[in-house]
Amino acid sequence: MKLSDIIGNSGLSIYAQIALVIFVAAFVAILIWLFRPGSTERFRRDAQIPLDDETPVERRTPPKDDA
Repeated sequence: MKLSDIIGNSGLSIYAQIALVIFVAAFVAILIWLFRPGSTERFRRDAQIPLDDETPVERRTPPKDDA
């Protein structure tokens, strides 16, 4: 007995189809957001953040144990 037989006979196959539609819609939405007009400049600017020596960054210190 295969898993597909169990799911098919139990009437739960609609959930797999709904999940597929949701994931495809999320993927398309991410692609639209990624390639929208004007996003190139933002991505170029964000890519330079690790290389920016002009803006000082405060280092995090580990919490002190009071034990």
